[in-house]
Amino acid sequence: MIFENSQSFACRLDQQDELRSFRDQFIMPVIDGKQQIYFLGNSLGLQPKRTNEYLQQVLNKWANYGVEGFFMGEQPWLQYHDHLTQPLSTIVGALPHEVVAMNQLTVNLHLLLVSFYKPDQKRNKIICEAKAFPSDQYMLETHVKYCGLNPNEVIIEVGPRKGEHTIRQEDLLQAIAQHKDELALVLWGGLNYYTGQLFDMAAITKAAQAVGAKVGFDLAHAAGNVPLQLHNWNVDFAAWCSYKYINSGPGGIGGAYIHERYHNDSSLPRFAGWWGYDKATRFLMQKGFNPTRTAEGWQLSTPSLLLYAAHRAALDIFMEAGFDRLQKKRQLLNKWLWYLLDEMNNAQTEPVIEFITPRQEAERGCQVSMLMLQQGKQVFDELARAGIIVDWREPNVIRLAPVPLYNTFEEVWQFTNILRQILQLQHA
Repeated sequence: MIFENSQSFACRLDQQDELRSFRDQFIMPVIDGKQQIYFLGNSLGLQPKRTNEYLQQVLNKWANYGVEGFFMGEQPWLQYHDHLTQPLSTIVGALPHEVVAMNQLTVNLHLLLVSFYKPDQKRNKIICEAKAFPSDQYMLETHVKYCGLNPNEVIIEVGPRKGEHTIRQEDLLQAIAQHKDELALVLWGGLNYYTGQLFDMAAITKAAQAVGAKVGFDLAHAAGNVPLQLHNWNVDFAAWCSYKYINSGPGGIGGAYIHERYHNDSSLPRFAGWWGYDKATRFLMQKGFNPTRTAEGWQLSTPSLLLYAAHRAALDIFMEAGFDRLQKKRQLLNKWLWYLLDEMNNAQTEPVIEFITPRQEAERGCQVSMLMLQQGKQVFDELARAGIIVDWREPNVIRLAPVPLYNTFEEVWQFTNILRQILQLQHA
């Protein structure tokens, strides 16, 4: 498609958008009476209008049935999780029995490491991203200490080369090969939270497993954003949150994937809880843990039905929109954004933005991270005053992520037009 920089062209793209009606299913932020342009789905997705209804259904059942809500009425709570597995499996590219909605992201990573990080005297090294999201860093540090090991000796961080912003795939693969005899686990982010770099998870999995290591992914910024095929890639395990691109609310229930080959492996260690017990005999309260032979066997406690309900409200929209159609729009929306940003940046007498997100479509999702070369915080503040919600990351990066479910092509045009005006005023 040949783009042109005009509002009328943006409006034509919106008119041709077969998913344009889904925007009306979300509540758009309004601050001081002004509707905002919201480009922070990479941090917290917007609230679906149906979330209130789904929550109210659970509250009404609680009020009318008490604990019998688990067994009585329409949609008994005991089977509520079944509404979540098919949409989740579609989003992450797994079999339905390989996914489970439970806990939060970091809790799930700790639980999964109990099963998949089994260090011994020969193999105890973990390869991860340098400067991964802090929660992952803290999780790995403390988990390794719990295993009686020194994080400084065990954790191998792979980062960008000097003067570069993104991590080269070849450097990660080289680290795997270099430590092949000592490597127990590769725990990697599917998409980097800071730069927006999308990694080749299939290649990472193949390389790590070839040397005898397990492979897991933190999909916080990938799930609901980019296409995933965890089962076909043969990934061992993964975990994600649901409050970013999946729109399930702040602190929404997390998710996990465990490849089906591990479901009947009784030798695999795990921390157990009663909600992960075999469903048919769970209420017999028998001694000795007998797990459900699916990913649900990693559950611990009775889940929050309110979190389930908010999650379901969001997942139902994904299924109605169709994940393939969402990907098609995401790609076009992202190309439109890059086209306008490049045109604006190239028109400056000197560059004011360095893009640290990869330009190759296969290496990015919704997010674009802009390294501001001049007065970045002032630009960010002016954008906020103009009604545009983006994100500031120290020392000088603005992140934004137009998402296909509720952002429009015209909003992207408005954002770049306002940004151009701010930059022109700065250099007037």
